[in-house]
Amino acid sequence: MSEPLLRVSHLVKTFPVRGSVFSGSKEQVHAVDDVSFTIGAGETLGLVGESGCGKSTTGRCILRLIEPTSGEVSLEGRSIAGFEGKALGVLRRHMQIIFQDPFASLNPRMTVGAIIGEALTIHKLAPTRAAFENRIIELLALVGLNADHIRRYPHEFSGGQRQRIGIARALAVSPKLIVCDEPVSALDVSIQAQIVNLLADLQDQFGLAYLFIAHDLAVVQHISTRVAVMYLGRIVELAPVHELYKNPRHPYTEALLSAVPIPDPTARRQRIRLKGEIPDPIRPPPGCHFHTRCPIRQLPLCSTAKPPLKETADGHWVACHLRS
Repeated sequence: MSEPLLRVSHLVKTFPVRGSVFSGSKEQVHAVDDVSFTIGAGETLGLVGESGCGKSTTGRCILRLIEPTSGEVSLEGRSIAGFEGKALGVLRRHMQIIFQDPFASLNPRMTVGAIIGEALTIHKLAPTRAAFENRIIELLALVGLNADHIRRYPHEFSGGQRQRIGIARALAVSPKLIVCDEPVSALDVSIQAQIVNLLADLQDQFGLAYLFIAHDLAVVQHISTRVAVMYLGRIVELAPVHELYKNPRHPYTEALLSAVPIPDPTARRQRIRLKGEIPDPIRPPPGCHFHTRCPIRQLPLCSTAKPPLKETADGHWVACHLRS
């Protein structure tokens, strides 16, 4: 098999938490806890899970917007850990991000042309002023915006239009991988479909690879090639999209899918209601992180031993002692 475009191996990210004045203890939030996966060229890996499970932190560690605590991230077979300065800047031509909030991710004091063209200037991709403006107009057209938008400011656009500007900015340097950090969660449902379809069209046109971070399983199903399910910093299931939705193996995945609305009003699905709260990421439970809420847990096995992520079928990986 050929080398994947992106390989993430045993990624860990912890954040220190300052202790109280009296205790003086130093604790850590375990945001990403031993995460591994690959993304092939032109593929979309959906990364789903509840809020706070570490999805966005994983994406930012891959781009080195925040530094991982440990683990390795490789792009086209090259580890990016040692890249600094200009070398890191060159690397970021190949990896870009679309942020979640289109209202906060654009500088309100810059025109649309300046926002999209900033990367062209940094990477010296437009030798002349005419080439600079022509490239920005081309990018605006790719995302469905008009050439006369080039001199407008972000406050003059709707949320969907702002997200299109964010997509154009990510495309400016012709990347190979784009981390889509919940790019439609802040948009109206009707606009969500337009943005997801736009991302799919751009992927077909340019052969882009996506890490598509979301909590909406219906959106993920529409755009993804494979799906990774994350819980409290760990990946608990990873499978091709149709296999995961048809045959979920992990109890947490089953619970998530049972909550997805069915468009057929005559269809019936048994809702799996998880009991208890998500554990504190500062003090995650031992063994399987999900055992405190799992309806099929077996003690003491699930509370003492961490389940490895094992391949139970072709391309279907599950981290569960009872679903091997």
